Amino acid sequence: MATSTTQDRPGLRLTRRYPVAPEKVWRAWTEPQALSAWFGPGESRSVTHAEVDVRPGGAYTIGFRTQDGQHHQVSGVYQEVVVNSRLCFTWAWQSTPERVSLVTIELRPTPEGCELDFRHDRFFDAAARDNHERGWTATLKKLDAFLQA
Repeated sequence: MATSTTQDRPGLRLTRRYPVAPEKVWRAWTEPQALSAWFGPGESRSVTHAEVDVRPGGAYTIGFRTQDGQHHQVSGVYQEVVVNSRLCFTWAWQSTPERVSLVTIELRPTPEGCELDFRHDRFFDAAARDNHERGWTATLKKLDAFLQA
């Protein structure tokens, strides 16, 4: 669902529920091998490399190919890390490094497993938000399948 931030820069929020412990979802976001299994658009595995240094001030870089063969790379810096609970990091595409946005992932235990609250804020404009909403929706669908495999 598209939302606006207090800074009048567009944002989005997506929520998912999983029948797994928060620790499993955490590992999917923070371990390169797991991240490589689900991250990116399209039906198949598209990650070409994933490097993460999951600590405040640590950096990450993820490269992937789209179905049309184009290579894309995103990177950022971890702002907040609360193991198995909260992960906050900057987000910038290699092609537009000046457009830095912010991703926040919160994991909450539930009786059935856990809930993922995904927010991506501070988009450059509504078009960027809409494009990311399409991309994140498809990518989280792959995460759903990965976690339930």
